[in-house]
Amino acid sequence: MQRLKEGIHEFQSNQFRPLEGLFDQLKHGQEPETLFITCADSRIDPNLLTQSQPGDLFILRNAGNIVPPHGAANGGEGATIEYAVAALGVKDIVVCGHSHCGAMKALLHPEETEGLPAVQAWLDHAQTTRRIVEDNYADLTEDRKLTVTIEENVLVQLEHLRTLPSVASRLVAGDLALHGWVYKFETGEVFAYEPSVGQFVPLADYHAELGSARRRQMSVI
Repeated sequence: MQRLKEGIHEFQSNQFRPLEGLFDQLKHGQEPETLFITCADSRIDPNLLTQSQPGDLFILRNAGNIVPPHGAANGGEGATIEYAVAALGVKDIVVCGHSHCGAMKALLHPEETEGLPAVQAWLDHAQTTRRIVEDNYADLTEDRKLTVTIEENVLVQLEHLRTLPSVASRLVAGDLALHGWVYKFETGEVFAYEPSVGQFVPLADYHAELGSARRRQMSVI
């Protein structure tokens, strides 16, 4: 807590003033163009990663960057996404997984969450991911299987997004794009799902919006 207090003092003394005009403008409202859905993992910082300013990103974080499909839950995720899409009018939604994800490790090894019923119930929204990995990648090493699980989960959650009425309507209108990213935090690399090749590729090589192209082999992160 002392470090947090010191950080606030540093912000107020040295960091706030250069941004004072921005914050004064933001008091009139927010107009973010991107909804950024990522994990609650403390090693992930969306603003640092994207070098974005306050007001640029509307951020939704939870364990495993999970999006419950329409009708599966009545939690904050659905309300947050609906507000971003229907009220704020974001133009892009990014679902960003990350390397060494503890939630995805727990998905592969349910015994690790014994005694954590709320966590187990939450990970039920990623059971499609687990089934895909079990049925199609059983021969992989443990490290490689985790990487594939992280990638497949991003794609599964994008499909869940498509079931939400507010998202589906905007997709039909053609003014909303979905993007799947995986962030390798130990190297700073970001990979994006490229539908034309059915793989995650370095972000610099990503050109197409995420569509309905069939998924094929995952890339190695």
